[in-house]
Amino acid sequence: MNPAGTPAPLLEIRDLAMHFPVREGVFLRASNSCRAVDGVNLTVAPGETLGLVGESGCGKSTLGKCVVRLHRPTAGSIIFQGQDLAHAGGAALKAHRRQLQMIFQDPVESLNSRHTVGDIVAEPLVIHRIGNAASRKARVRDLLAKVGLPADAGDRFPFEFSGGQRQRVGIARAIALEPKLIVCDEPVSALDVSIQSQVLNLMLDLQREMNLSYVFIAHNLAVVKHVSDRIAIMYLGRIVELADAETIYRAPRHPYTRALISAIPVPDPTRRQQRIVLQGDVPSPIHPPSGCPFHPRCPHATERCKVEVPVLRPTGAEGQIVSCHYDL
Repeated sequence: MNPAGTPAPLLEIRDLAMHFPVREGVFLRASNSCRAVDGVNLTVAPGETLGLVGESGCGKSTLGKCVVRLHRPTAGSIIFQGQDLAHAGGAALKAHRRQLQMIFQDPVESLNSRHTVGDIVAEPLVIHRIGNAASRKARVRDLLAKVGLPADAGDRFPFEFSGGQRQRVGIARAIALEPKLIVCDEPVSALDVSIQSQVLNLMLDLQREMNLSYVFIAHNLAVVKHVSDRIAIMYLGRIVELADAETIYRAPRHPYTRALISAIPVPDPTRRQQRIVLQGDVPSPIHPPSGCPFHPRCPHATERCKVEVPVLRPTGAEGQIVSCHYDL
């Protein structure tokens, strides 16, 4: 328990940065760096779903891969169950990977087409030396039933299934080791709309049954609202606003968040919603703008925004923080 008497966070990200070298010339020397993630601070509580939203290229997928240590971050800390995994390796990292799993965006690319579904789902159990061949086979059968796949699915190959079924295979693989936290990298964006709700409801059922925590990455705010307890808005590698899901939709405080909210389609032909159209393109993370990273596109930007980087500060509702110099 922390001093306030609430449970300690399952995951705590502190000043996390992930910079990729940009190599040029005959000898491919690093001439610059791409600041995909540039100083992120977040927490995830046990059993919580944290939504992570932003435009393509804002760094949200890179952040998710850093959390499960598919990338070794350039700087910062990833405190998971009290241990810093940012620069861990070997046996120490492998032990924690049982508790950290990922569901990938594309169920076609993330499943090995040469392996049967049974082998794919059993692979985590083999890697971590859990059980024997017979017990693994029984465990795979139970996992496939849990995600709604037929009994003979384990003997078939990924190409024999639909997109939604393949994503269910990915979910079965992710929960095979009974993890504490799953990073979901746009898990339904590649699926038909009619299938998306089925997969989302499955994930919510599994969360309640297994007390899972999710970091749910998406660009569809309507989907994120349906599954998230809190939502973090990301822009150019940084968090610009964080609040509970209801507050983000009802009273967004950052101009970028307001623009994203205004773009959500309204399922009512008689109701008109005023769109906030941002000017220009997302700046390059190789050459980010000075000051506030959003100022070149912000309709409220001043000279201060061009030279001074805003910090996340409390504003509006309880627990809401925003990275902006002004109370808009």
